[in-house]
Amino acid sequence: RGIPAMVAGAAKIRVTFQVDADGLLSVSARELGSGVEASIQVKPSYGLTDGEIAKMLKDSFQHANDDKVARVLREQQVDAQRLVEAVQAALEVDGERLLDAEERMVIDMQVQELTELMKGTDGFAIEQQTKRLSQVTDAFAARRMDSTVKAALAGRNLNEIEE
Repeated sequence: RGIPAMVAGAAKIRVTFQVDADGLLSVSARELGSGVEASIQVKPSYGLTDGEIAKMLKDSFQHANDDKVARVLREQQVDAQRLVEAVQAALEVDGERLLDAEERMVIDMQVQELTELMKGTDGFAIEQQTKRLSQVTDAFAARRMDSTVKAALAGRNLNEIEE
């Protein structure tokens, strides 16, 4: 409700959970890019005892670090997946035209390695391999940009471009 739809991995959402003494759960979600916020209140059909509420809060604090580690890992996996998808799409369109066989092989190997790492739980390795793939594809990305600009300017004179 109100939070805009975005492509996978683009949304950064902060979710806040609060449980009051009556067992009323309030959940709010804020999309950090646009600042749009949505919230709901969940009223249990049964009462929670003070002990149950205390246990829920204690459990949430005990697992906070694990939750943070899991979130960071998932963010790294999403970033890696977005890069892999972007590289594969670029290769499909311009790979044969702008890369020689050796460059293509190196990029394909880096994509394959990152894809395998994304299946695991080593966030540091995923992050490092994402950086390596990004570095390996920098020259290819620059060639694609040059090619696009050249195509956009082909057949036009300077006066047309300035207007």
